[in-house]
Amino acid sequence: MDVLKYAIRKLIGGIPLVLGVTFVSFVLMVYFGPDLTFEMLGKNATPEQIAEVRKELGYDRPFLARYAEYLKELATLDFGLSDSSGEPVSAMLSRSIPISLALVTPGFILGNLLGVLLALVAAYHRSGWIDKAIMGFSVVGMSISFLIVIIAFQILLSSSYGLNLFPVRGWNVHSFYDYVMYVTVPTLASVFVALGYNTRFYRAVIVEEMTRDHVRTARAFGIRPGKLLYKHILKNSAIPIITRIMFSIPLVIVSGSLLIESYFGIPGVGKVTFDAITSGDQPVLKAVVGLTAVLFVVTLLVTDILYRAVDPRVSLK
Repeated sequence: MDVLKYAIRKLIGGIPLVLGVTFVSFVLMVYFGPDLTFEMLGKNATPEQIAEVRKELGYDRPFLARYAEYLKELATLDFGLSDSSGEPVSAMLSRSIPISLALVTPGFILGNLLGVLLALVAAYHRSGWIDKAIMGFSVVGMSISFLIVIIAFQILLSSSYGLNLFPVRGWNVHSFYDYVMYVTVPTLASVFVALGYNTRFYRAVIVEEMTRDHVRTARAFGIRPGKLLYKHILKNSAIPIITRIMFSIPLVIVSGSLLIESYFGIPGVGKVTFDAITSGDQPVLKAVVGLTAVLFVVTLLVTDILYRAVDPRVSLK
C-alpha cells in the first residue's frame, strides 16, 4: 500500500515535468517547425486559399488552445493523423514501438550485464594487466563512431566481403529464427559501443566501493573473493548501477534506435521519428516527444522503487 501511495504521489509530482517538456517542444514546433501551408498549395496561392488551408491545419487557432488540444491528445493517446501518410499516429506507434523494443532489448541487456561483469573483473585485478586490457578495450569502444561500428559489423557479417551470414537490411520477421537473424548485427554493434561506456562507469563505482571500511574488514576476516564481490561490493554498488541503467532506457528506446533503424531500414519508432523529422510531420513528433516525457517520469518512479528494493535504508517519501 505504501508503494502504491508513493507511486501515485510520484506520478502526480511528475506532471510539471511532462508539462514543461511538452510546452517547450510545442513552442519549438509551432514557431520554428515547418509550415505545411505552402507545401500543400504551392507558391502562387491566393490569400483566400492560404487562409482556408491554415484554418484546415489549425494554424489560425490561439496557441494555448492548440497546446491544450495537444495535452488532450497525450492524455487520450489519440494523436490524430500523420501529415505524411494520413495514417493514425497511434496506429503507427503501436506497430513500431514493439519492433524497437525487440530490436534494442538484447543489446541493452547484454551491454549492461557484460559491462558489470567486466567491471568486476577489472576492479578485482585493479592496476594489473587484465584491468589495463579491459580499460583499453573500453576506450576503443568509446572512441569509434557508432555509425562506423554499424558499417563495420555489416560488412563483416552481412556482405559478400565478409561472412555473408545475416540480412543486410529490413525486418521480415515471422519466426524466432528470423528474429535472431535480423537482430544479431544491430545487437553486436550496440553492445560493442555501449560496453566501453558501461564498463568504465561500473568499474569506477565498484573500485570506489572496494575502498570502503566494511570491505576491508570483510577481507581481513577471510571472506571468499566471490562472496566479497557479490555481497559486500556489488550489492552496495547497486544504486548507481540502477540509476545508469534506468535513466538510459528512454534514450535507448528513442535516440538509440533512431540511427540503427534508419540505417538498417527497420520500421521501428526510431525510423518513424527519423522520417517525421525529415518530413516535418508534427503529429508524429508531438506524440514521440510527449510519450518520451511520460516514459521519463515512469522511469523516475520505477528507479526509486528499485532503490528501496536493493537498499532497505532508502525510504519512499
